[in-house]
Amino acid sequence: MNPIQLGIVEDEDLIRENLEVFFETQPDVDLVLVSESMEDFLRDLPTTKKINCLLLDIGLPGMSGLEGIEHIKKIKPALDILMLTSFEDSERIFKALSNGAQGYISKKTSLPKIKEAVYTVIRGGSFMSPAIARKVVEYFTPKEKIVSSKLTPRQLDIVEAIVEGLSYKLVAAKLDISIETVRDHIKKIYKNLEINCKMELVQKRLNGEI
Repeated sequence: MNPIQLGIVEDEDLIRENLEVFFETQPDVDLVLVSESMEDFLRDLPTTKKINCLLLDIGLPGMSGLEGIEHIKKIKPALDILMLTSFEDSERIFKALSNGAQGYISKKTSLPKIKEAVYTVIRGGSFMSPAIARKVVEYFTPKEKIVSSKLTPRQLDIVEAIVEGLSYKLVAAKLDISIETVRDHIKKIYKNLEINCKMELVQKRLNGEI
C-alpha cells in the first residue's frame, strides 16, 4: 500500500503538535499539509497535489470545519475526511457525515487508534469512536412518545390540524366541533405539555415528541 498522504487542520497547538510528531514517525504516512485554520487549509489545498486523507477539527476559529467540508469537496471531491473533535453531540455528528465526512472520532482517542481510523477511511470504510457510535445508535433507536400519553385522541387530532397550519375556525370545521371547544382543548394541551405558544407546540410535533 502506498503511503497515506495526510493533512491536518487543528487550531489547538498541543493537539496539532502531538499529531504531527506521531504521524511524522510513521513510515507509511506522509504528512503533506498542516494548518491551524480552515481558511489557511483552503488557501493551500489547490496546490497540494498529493493528499488523500484529512484529520479535520470542527471547533475552529473563523470558518468551522463543519462549514469547510463543502468547500473541501469542491476542490478535492475524493479526499477522505475524518472529523477529529471534542464535540460529540448528535447534531454535529450527522451534519458532518451528511456533508461528506467519512468518520468522526473524539480527540480523547489514542494516537494509534486515530491512525487506525485513518486507515479505515482510506480503505473505503467509515470510522466512529465508541462514544460517538453509541450516539448514532441512540439516534436511530425508536423513541417512545411519552408526551402523547398526556393528550387525548381528540387533542392529538387538534395538534395535527394546528401543525397543518389550520386556524382555530378551520380546525373546528374539520373536526365538527365549536371554536370554543377548540380553544378549551388548546389551553389543556398547553398545560399538559408545559408550553406557552403554538410555535412550541409545532416544534414538539416536528421533533417527534408528540
